[in-house]
Amino acid sequence: MFQIVDKQINVEFPLGHHLHCLIAQIPNSLGLSSFACKLTDPQPQWERIRSILELAAEGPGNLKKLHFLLLPESAMPAEHVDEALSFIDRCFRPNTITMFGVEHIRLHEYLDILKKYRTDNEEALASVLKDIDAGDIEQVPVNWAVIAIKEADGRLRVFLQAKSHPMVAEETIDPFHDLYRGKVFPLLRCTPVGFNFMAMICLDYIYRDLYQSNINAVIERANELFFRTRQRLDLLAVLQCNPKPEHQAFRDVVNGFYGEYLAYTPGVRDTVTVFANTSAETSGLNVKGDYTFGHSSVIIHKSHKIVPVSYPEFASDDFGDLPVCRLRFGAETRLYYFNLPLFHELDPRTTRFPLKVHGIYRPEGRTGWIRLEDTDLQPLGDIRRTAPACPLSPAPGGVK
Repeated sequence: MFQIVDKQINVEFPLGHHLHCLIAQIPNSLGLSSFACKLTDPQPQWERIRSILELAAEGPGNLKKLHFLLLPESAMPAEHVDEALSFIDRCFRPNTITMFGVEHIRLHEYLDILKKYRTDNEEALASVLKDIDAGDIEQVPVNWAVIAIKEADGRLRVFLQAKSHPMVAEETIDPFHDLYRGKVFPLLRCTPVGFNFMAMICLDYIYRDLYQSNINAVIERANELFFRTRQRLDLLAVLQCNPKPEHQAFRDVVNGFYGEYLAYTPGVRDTVTVFANTSAETSGLNVKGDYTFGHSSVIIHKSHKIVPVSYPEFASDDFGDLPVCRLRFGAETRLYYFNLPLFHELDPRTTRFPLKVHGIYRPEGRTGWIRLEDTDLQPLGDIRRTAPACPLSPAPGGVK
């Protein structure tokens, strides 16, 4: 069963001011090893990720205001996780949260890491130990993610979670090559400022069967949080390595999450959902059709009222006439830096945009990043006069 556990963290976000998020839309080079899906270029990939960590630590311009750094599913080489956490511990500013997906490892290796960070992962550790005790599954691969939090006093907290629902390539008829299904997901609750967030790994967002639903469990927990404390789920981060990030299944869940068709859902009405996907240069997965990686996005409720715009690097729409506002990025390798909207609705008379892109970085050389100039981000005509109400709406055949 999908279990959400509360974790209190000491993070002091600025009062009454929006937070800032950086999506690292970078490529994965994947290949099937003897037991799992692994990165074929772990050292170059680590050098790329380290350059991103160094950029975040340096904080040029307003990047020093960074609060959330998101890297995609399976992006981090497993052998460099400790090095990444050590760098974050030494160099990142307090009140910074980093989320990254890690390539597959075996369950017994994941168990060792849980034990290493058991202080923050007692429930996940107990769940894995119970599963191992019930069957011979130590060699089963695990798709997992790390949430590293540099607290206000400089202490590093490390939370781990395993993917609960595999894609078709992560399931086989042989149970010893099947993917381990995680069952414990942390809900991070910031104090003294009431800000609550979670992370999910790709298809965990859409996992549904006849008896349970991950996303429904998230909504119910957020509603409970609202009715007990008047707090909400403020941020839901979805880490992806997916050639079909806008598939009908994702769109259906977005529709139900924000639509309030069956019940009032105050716990998630103002949730900001951030989809952090890999770039179009991702390789190693057989993709059928004309799907592509990339197109990370930010989704908020329609009450925030973002008008349609279209730029070479990003555009906004309503995701095919859904009750949302969506900021949709391109498919290239990029770093996208933007603000997370405040939880409250804007005055309908205001001209302010609740969601703004503060900077976009493109790769320069092998490990460098250069910020795009304003001249690279000119709108594609006057979208309000020349474009339809939903410039990125899908064709009648469905969402791609």
